[in-house]
Amino acid sequence: RLESLARKIAPRYRWDDIILPEEQLTILREIVATVRGRPRVLDEWGVGKKLAPNRGVTILFAGPPGTGKTMSAGILARELGLDLYKIDLSTVVSKYIGETEKNLERIFVEAETSNSILFFDEADALFGKRSEVKDAHDRYANIEISFLLQRMEAYNGVTILATNMRANLDEAFTRRLQFAVDFPFPDEPYRLQIWKTIFPPGIPRGEDINFELLARRFRLAGGNIRNIIVNAAYLAAADGGVVHMSHILH
Repeated sequence: RLESLARKIAPRYRWDDIILPEEQLTILREIVATVRGRPRVLDEWGVGKKLAPNRGVTILFAGPPGTGKTMSAGILARELGLDLYKIDLSTVVSKYIGETEKNLERIFVEAETSNSILFFDEADALFGKRSEVKDAHDRYANIEISFLLQRMEAYNGVTILATNMRANLDEAFTRRLQFAVDFPFPDEPYRLQIWKTIFPPGIPRGEDINFELLARRFRLAGGNIRNIIVNAAYLAAADGGVVHMSHILH
């Protein structure tokens, strides 16, 4: 019944599809190795008895929209052969006391039987930098965050929190997460790589398309570049059947 609480994402991407700095790619590969190595490390080597009582793998993805957080979650799911469920935290959080925890508990209970990766998107709706507690609402928000982190740690599977604003996260919370991956906004060389990598080879392409100019002039994240290519393809399909620079600029 997990599909009634979250959206199942079919993994479509591979390592070759994502353009990230080497440091971030290294951490993502470490996550895959950690999940695969749990039986040996925790059970055979006895690490689980003394040092790591929980089998869960908790991950933070932080970065601006369109920089590859959801794509990376899909790549992890594909590599590990696990289902990926995306939960929009902004729909889970309730203004009524106790309701947020009930919603989260339902998700984790259903997930326990499926061994899925839980991808909590829009974590900004729940996370906030803990400052001075000025009223009961602030105090209660901290309780919700603590509940989520405890539940993530107790879950035997993989959970990913995605946020657009790393600066808003309290360090006390980020310390409880096993991995943290910062997704940077792509600079010009990475933007050029994104344009060239994600432009489908099957699209008829005019000779006037200049990816170097597009990467230099337009400061766009990968998600925006993807949307531009899709819309340009539709424009071209109704206008001669070849994608030209004018379609992309439009």
